[in-house]
Amino acid sequence: MRVDVFFPFAVLLIGALSANAAHAQTEQERRWCEGEDAATVAQRIEGCSSIIKAGSDKGEKLAEAFNDRGVAYRLKGEPDRAIQDYSQAIKLNGKFAAAYINRGVAYDRKGDYDHAISDYDQAIKLKPTAEAHFNRGSAFLGKNQYDHAIDDFNQALKLKPGLGAALDNRCWARAVVGILRPALADCNEALRRMPGNAATRETRGFIYLKMTLFDAAVSDFDAALQIDPKLAFALYGRGSAKLKNEDPTGEIDLERAKALQADIAEEYQRYGIASAR
Repeated sequence: MRVDVFFPFAVLLIGALSANAAHAQTEQERRWCEGEDAATVAQRIEGCSSIIKAGSDKGEKLAEAFNDRGVAYRLKGEPDRAIQDYSQAIKLNGKFAAAYINRGVAYDRKGDYDHAISDYDQAIKLKPTAEAHFNRGSAFLGKNQYDHAIDDFNQALKLKPGLGAALDNRCWARAVVGILRPALADCNEALRRMPGNAATRETRGFIYLKMTLFDAAVSDFDAALQIDPKLAFALYGRGSAKLKNEDPTGEIDLERAKALQADIAEEYQRYGIASAR
């Protein structure tokens, strides 16, 4: 049983199968459904569908098959079908915390943060985990509710100290609301654990920009752009820091950033950074 994953299948042969052959086929389908044997997404869906149609699994076991197929549908890029399966899993087992988390993730991918948060709330009531708190914090970020997000990332880190993704997201939330030194500490620790993460480099560059440490900001935005040259946020930040350092090449960065994201200047303004011009 997995948090956010998928499954599939059965074959009819002419003539009678021996009891051992039929059992082996069922076990293969179950392994596919559970994402084993390097199963493809299509195989996972087919395996889980076969288990569901067979009708031999009941209650919690059947709920697991729906949950696993939901994961597969989400991986396939079909969030609505995933939500249907997660909902069926929850109907069969109202205490299935993983299914609530998975449905929350599917809603999250659709940008439906309110439904996602509601599902994460229920998952936390049933079984408070670092994952559930992290996911809910990320949904609060989507709603620009930074204080709630920080609270959840705090809880995630209490349950799983050193969780790099939670450090990264808390760094961003703290940076936006102006808690700069703790934000910087979070980004430093996140980069120690995930040195190749462009998003953390962007965020730390943003913090340095807010702290008017323009050379350090340029350095971090440079590092982010080496990983991904089309990061509008990093380009605009680097351009702003360069102009603050009286480096006219900053104008080029600003124009490139705007070509990638037309409202990037407005985004920076929302986060407390006025136009560099």
